[in-house]
Amino acid sequence: MARAKQIPSTPHAATTGDGGELHQAASAPEARLTTNFGVPVSDDQNSLKAGRRGPALLEDFVLREKIQHFDHERIPERIVHARGSAAHGYFELTESLADHTRAKVLTEVGVKTEVFVRFSTVAGGAGSVDTPRDVRGFAVKFYTREGNWDLVGNNIPVFFIQDAIKFPDLIHAVKMEADRGYPQAASAHDTFWDFIGLMPESTHMIMWAMSDRAIPRSLRMIEGFGVNTFRLVDDADEAVLVKFHWRPKLGTQSTLWDEAVKIAGADPDYHRRDLFEAIDAGDFPEWEFGVQILTQAQADALAFDILDATKLIPEELVPIRFVGRLVLNRNPSNFFAETEQAAFLPTNMPPGIDVSEDPLLQGRLFSYQDTQLSRLGSVNFHQIPINQAKGCPFQNLQRDGHMQTQVFEGRANYEPNSLAEAGEDGGPREDPKGGFRTFPLAMGETKVRLRAETFADHYSHARLFFRSQSKIEQAHLASALVFELSKVTLAPVRTRVLANLRNVDETLATRVAAGLAMDLPAKSKAAAAPVDMDLSPALRIVGKYPETLKGRAVGVLVSDGADGAVVEALRKAVEAEGATVKIVAPKIGGVTLKDGKKLEADGQLAGTPSVVFDAVALVLSQGGCAELVGQGAAVGFVQDAFGHLKAIGFTPEARPLLDKAGVKADAGVVDLTGGAGAFLKPAKTRQWDREPKVRDLA
Repeated sequence: MARAKQIPSTPHAATTGDGGELHQAASAPEARLTTNFGVPVSDDQNSLKAGRRGPALLEDFVLREKIQHFDHERIPERIVHARGSAAHGYFELTESLADHTRAKVLTEVGVKTEVFVRFSTVAGGAGSVDTPRDVRGFAVKFYTREGNWDLVGNNIPVFFIQDAIKFPDLIHAVKMEADRGYPQAASAHDTFWDFIGLMPESTHMIMWAMSDRAIPRSLRMIEGFGVNTFRLVDDADEAVLVKFHWRPKLGTQSTLWDEAVKIAGADPDYHRRDLFEAIDAGDFPEWEFGVQILTQAQADALAFDILDATKLIPEELVPIRFVGRLVLNRNPSNFFAETEQAAFLPTNMPPGIDVSEDPLLQGRLFSYQDTQLSRLGSVNFHQIPINQAKGCPFQNLQRDGHMQTQVFEGRANYEPNSLAEAGEDGGPREDPKGGFRTFPLAMGETKVRLRAETFADHYSHARLFFRSQSKIEQAHLASALVFELSKVTLAPVRTRVLANLRNVDETLATRVAAGLAMDLPAKSKAAAAPVDMDLSPALRIVGKYPETLKGRAVGVLVSDGADGAVVEALRKAVEAEGATVKIVAPKIGGVTLKDGKKLEADGQLAGTPSVVFDAVALVLSQGGCAELVGQGAAVGFVQDAFGHLKAIGFTPEARPLLDKAGVKADAGVVDLTGGAGAFLKPAKTRQWDREPKVRDLA
């Protein structure tokens, strides 16, 4: 029997299986490897065994600690909003709201409050892709001087349901179907649309979810909304109702559906990478912070109930008052410790901010706390650094519990106590004047399990949203409904949804039915007849966002023999507009330009399709183009850019590739011979006039 090869195990060198050194041992105490409790480790390559070929020993505490920690490196992921990306930054108040609230974070102009912001998808698991059609979470943790304030919202101002008791049903319906475990991160399936068809109150949210808002271009380009109605409370305990808004400085921008699907395959981490790289490059995302404020009398005078989370307040009716800004300027140092362990609670509010009776919000006040106890495993999750109050001390008489990390001194762990009278520390005390006081809402009604009659109108706001969209966005929305319902195998479910859509807009229902080749069913009975509201152009995306290259990316496809001067001029022009340039070459090693210089590539053609860029340019040599014409990746690069309505700049040598890809001349296809200037204007927006020529829409 051949003897096993002896593996060196020394305190001064780590080794591979063949004895080759990987790294030298620590030369100083502060650099040496230790256990979690500081015991220096002499050998991190081999477990303690009974003889060279014997079993491992139970006494090997280094092995047990390392393996046990590894076994528990994954905590239960969030049931919803599992796929998240986050960043640190600050909030700065630019206009005081002291006329409405005593919350210092909203009254002290110029003060910069540290924040941590987490963006997320809703339906998919932690390992799903970034770009499905889905709602995006927009959760902001303010570390204020009066305690943490968690404003936990979405990129859509309304929600699917009116009462939190339906939330488990909603999520069960939209998640993977229970018997088969799919689809992942998708709403185009039977159980979701079965639920939606049976819940007319979801119709308004469906308009948003099927709109381009649900397939954003970037997390830096989404709006944020508090969703629920809150209160601001002043020193006299007088209150106003408030809706919170975040508006991106880069404008609200989206992808096209075909583009979003292809991005998912090309770069599953597209949004996460985009956010991280922008901050890493110093291109800090920024949002304006706004409020819609109403007195109770003004709210009562509206034709709808603002405690109904399926309704919004049109900006034209109550303008948004912008009073602050949010800047994200630092990426997390450790994804798990910060992004994954961050716990957001709607109950975290400083004095001067309060909740309303919104039945969806009321359920959230319980649910979030309960969820964090399950996920993070301890009542002490507030002691995790990312969750700790930073702007002020936190102190109370709550003690012990799993994973307690604070060492409390003294005997006082109860209240009231008189230990201070005896010269001992009696611990913290309540603050009747400066502490949190809820708005003194008058109550005295009978307990019931009923829905308010003012919540009965399920279609007027859905109609408002659809009819307020541009023609382009209406076509996208109708096409999204056709796609989603085409995945529904149960014909009665499709029929029920179509019947509901007739209450939204007859033209919309007809377009969707035609796209499915289905007969239009009778209109479903509405609990309250929908009414026509004044249109709200503010609800659009197209025509609203600024035409700018700032924050965007331009991909430049190059080949051997390309003109480096054209590439450099293009780079300077694009970067001067605030965008980034990425060089795409047939191979990652780059190309040799016609002057003999080497141009490094940022991406290889086969793995860097045009879907990851906002505009593209083709700077090719005649020979290089001849080679690329025969490559499917190159033809697809150009076809997708044209089909996704992007500007395409090109040198004359690239024309055969344009022809092979079926590109037709329009205002967005620009010859670079005269310089980069003519390319910049169409690169700032999509070529919407091109869309009817490249795809069929409902």
